[in-house]
Amino acid sequence: MGRNARKRISYVLPLANSAGGHRLGVNGLAVDPQKSILYSGGRDGVICAWDLHLDLTKSNADERDPFADANTADFKPPPTLFRQQVQAHTHWINDIVLAQRNTALVSASSDITVKVWRPDAADPLPPQTIGLHTDYVKRVASPGGNENWVASGGLDRKISLWDLNGAGQKLEIAVGEDENTAKGSVYALAATPNIIASGGPESIVRLWDSRTGKRITKFVGHTDNVRDILLAQDGDTILTASSDQTVKVWSMTAGRCMYTLTMHNDSVWSLHSDSPELDVFYSSDRSGIVAKSDVRNCDEMDEGLSVAICQEHEGVSKIVAAGDHVWTATSSSSINRWNDVETATEVELPEPYKWHRNSVSTMRTRFPSPPATSPPTNEAPPKIPLRALLRMSNTAPFPQAFATKDPDALTLASTRKPSDVLAAPDHSAIGPVRSLPDFSIEGQNGLIKHYLLNDRRRVLTLDTAGEVVLWDLLQCAPIKSYGKKHMEDVVPEVNTQETVAHWCAVDTRIGTLTCVLEENYCFDAETYADELDLKEQIDFREDHRINLGKWVLRYLFSNLIDEEIKRDEHFRSDLLKQREKNPPKPRPSNIQLPNIGMNGWNDATMGPLSGSTIKATNGFHLPYTPGLAIGLATPMAAPQSAGRNSQHNPYLTPTTEEGSHLEKTQTQRSSIQDGGDYFGRSASATNGSGNGKTTEATKAGSTDSKEEAVQSPTEPDTPAKKGKGMFGKKFNMSFNMKKFSTGTAVVEPAKPAVDEKAEDSDSRSTKTDEKTIEDNFYGAIQRIRQSYEEQLAAGAMKLDTQIAPSLPNDTPVLKPPAMTTILIQEDRPDSGGVADLFEGKVGTLGSQADLIEKAAPMWLAEVLLRNNLPPKDIAKVSFVLEPFGNHLPSISTDGNNRLNANRMLRARKILGYVSERIEPAPTQEDLEKAADKGGVLRPEEYLELYCNGQLIHPTMTLASIRAHVWRGAGDVILLYKANGRKEIKHAPYPGPQSGAPPGPVHGLRAGAGLSPGPGSSNASEGKASSEADRRSQTSAAVFGP
Repeated sequence: MGRNARKRISYVLPLANSAGGHRLGVNGLAVDPQKSILYSGGRDGVICAWDLHLDLTKSNADERDPFADANTADFKPPPTLFRQQVQAHTHWINDIVLAQRNTALVSASSDITVKVWRPDAADPLPPQTIGLHTDYVKRVASPGGNENWVASGGLDRKISLWDLNGAGQKLEIAVGEDENTAKGSVYALAATPNIIASGGPESIVRLWDSRTGKRITKFVGHTDNVRDILLAQDGDTILTASSDQTVKVWSMTAGRCMYTLTMHNDSVWSLHSDSPELDVFYSSDRSGIVAKSDVRNCDEMDEGLSVAICQEHEGVSKIVAAGDHVWTATSSSSINRWNDVETATEVELPEPYKWHRNSVSTMRTRFPSPPATSPPTNEAPPKIPLRALLRMSNTAPFPQAFATKDPDALTLASTRKPSDVLAAPDHSAIGPVRSLPDFSIEGQNGLIKHYLLNDRRRVLTLDTAGEVVLWDLLQCAPIKSYGKKHMEDVVPEVNTQETVAHWCAVDTRIGTLTCVLEENYCFDAETYADELDLKEQIDFREDHRINLGKWVLRYLFSNLIDEEIKRDEHFRSDLLKQREKNPPKPRPSNIQLPNIGMNGWNDATMGPLSGSTIKATNGFHLPYTPGLAIGLATPMAAPQSAGRNSQHNPYLTPTTEEGSHLEKTQTQRSSIQDGGDYFGRSASATNGSGNGKTTEATKAGSTDSKEEAVQSPTEPDTPAKKGKGMFGKKFNMSFNMKKFSTGTAVVEPAKPAVDEKAEDSDSRSTKTDEKTIEDNFYGAIQRIRQSYEEQLAAGAMKLDTQIAPSLPNDTPVLKPPAMTTILIQEDRPDSGGVADLFEGKVGTLGSQADLIEKAAPMWLAEVLLRNNLPPKDIAKVSFVLEPFGNHLPSISTDGNNRLNANRMLRARKILGYVSERIEPAPTQEDLEKAADKGGVLRPEEYLELYCNGQLIHPTMTLASIRAHVWRGAGDVILLYKANGRKEIKHAPYPGPQSGAPPGPVHGLRAGAGLSPGPGSSNASEGKASSEADRRSQTSAAVFGP
């Protein structure tokens, strides 16, 4: 994951009915015969498991009962019951396959992931991602047996082998790379332990070595997209289905196409076979025909039998068979189960023609005798209708040509005219054996269409049943159902003349309403609180606006916020307890000065504890100055004179004698050191020269030392750290600036990185105290916790929480359903989709806080925990404000009436601005008269605003005026006029273009608010254009955000 990868938040609104089953079409089917479970993967991203209650293990023909008839009146098919389902993907599931002896179900999706689900595991987990493509994944194939890998392919022109135990990618094959072609998308895929076969839109079938990834060979012959592939167990025979309406049989040994089967008259979409040799296989096409082909014991494949089992109402995208049943998947959310057709039975032909192949005649002897409950023996067993027969290939005779006539009837048949013999069947009049499904697994209704209304808070949706429903994106719930109507007829009833910025992307691609929030636009939209229908009455300030993105996020993650507040309380409590157990050493209230009675070779205990040898003073007594005392307690730099005249070691601390000589020839630096002592200015009123003048450097040093003394961290009382803690940042900065005119190398105290960062908190934008701030949700928590540690280090006795989510008076309380799904996703810049990093429900986010902290972006934490929105420029609308017919004065004395303001500014604010500019401030007498008449009129009550000849409602925003009234480019032209409810004292003023100055002639007084000046309300015009750009700036007083 890249550090700057863009993350987004999605939430999925739960549908009203929660019955199990798919809501959109089904793309994938897989059957576990041993457990009698059917798995299905749909376009809603859901994988469903169904209990079939069937015995699917009778795979041999001699174990079946050919006389059992599901069409009898008393026959009751066993029910298929819903077992479980899981929302595996956030986009269409395109294919599913069982692997590892049916213990793992692998799914491929358009959300570019390959996932494995183990529903029967001891501790079942949700589907886990085992592979990631860079575009839609169309197919997945399993080699079968105990192999621990699967192959997947898609639109990224790659075939990848993934380890089922989570070890990642085992092999990657670049399809078409060796042919220097841009094509190579994989629409068909099959695998054995040694061979992988693929096909796609370029109509080429390619075979690969699954161990090395090298291409073995390729077959060219199809003329359209290759949609499905079957591989024989021995790897020699390959069946391919194509949109060119054919099924081709290829031989690896011969290296060519052996047969082209044409039993279908439409694009062939799916193939299925349980036979290791592929001598019995099923195929389905776009017209809905499902065919079963049997080529057992046939010398030539096109001599086999192909029967139309059933016909769906739409194209069959997937077909599977097990036992005596066939299941079909279509674009419908329902799955149909059909009774299989035994191809070994006779074909129903008119007398005297009899249908039985040589292969059939040898097999019928193995059928068990009819049971006692079977139909009477004088009734013939069910036969295959002639109209259900399909012509296997263009080179094969029509089905009736395979019929062998009875010898007794041969003479009779030969004497008839050829026209009297069976006519060639009409393919358009195919009559499948099964007219109705044996059982139908009913699906649910999913959303297939949506319309986002102008307020961008409500959405109209249309489902597969034709019902139109109005949804609230903030409440995450449906508002009203309009029944089965055309959605276009409902839109005018519920839409409003509002213009709200784009803040969320809405889609219904998985049958539910999904809202996507991205950092760069989800905080752009606002709505006025007085326009909302809130259950709880809250006193908002006038024209209070609520940010829609912040509002919905605040309550989608309310459980997470509560959990983080609890964790924050525990963290602060633990910090304070830790401080109580290990209290910091107190700062000294005074400094013990050394004994000044030193002379000659006195004991070292009488003087400072120096690293240097004590030298004789030769009778010279040290003067008593605080500066000297501080110098003894603080490591000092080598004096300037020492650098010039002595060979003294620069790496030793200077002695008291050397310090005393320095007193009379102090530099600017030493003056700063001596003056800025622990006691501040009052402790040292003179500079080092003793002239009695307090230098500016001393003042600055003492002031900074006082400030830093409170903020610096507590440390052990070593001389070096005392100097740092007492003198603060300014003192140490002066050490580094090297203001000596000349001199030798200066001994500088070591600066621990922790101290410097703790003191200079402003420079810690990307670095912290030996910690790396993670670029995710937890990174924001790290910063908060670090600030607590800094407060303690600075001596704070109490830690106030820094988690401050928005309050109800800013974002009124919302209660989204607990089953609302939350997704945290990451955009893949090199792919055609996004990867899911986290999935959870609103009601359980608190218990998943650790996962969210790792997956969620930092900007989400800033919004939820600190109420800080990402910075962004305010979108503004430019407009021209003029009096209607010059009946009222102009708002500007210089003729520049062009303004701009926040796009969410209401018309009544503009009228208030006009009133402020054209009217004098009301006197006390005016207020008393107005009170007698019922109160002071608001500007919108006696002024009107027009645009394009239409009266503007006072609550309409500038954005709505531009979109719904102005409806054009350029500046919006707004005209204001009086409605007669109040007398406007000012006479009409034609404006400066007339050459007449404002004054008593026009009824205007000086200072009436027309002259823009410093501090006047002209600042509220916003940013003026052209020349006015240089004279005024945008104001937030009236036209601000």
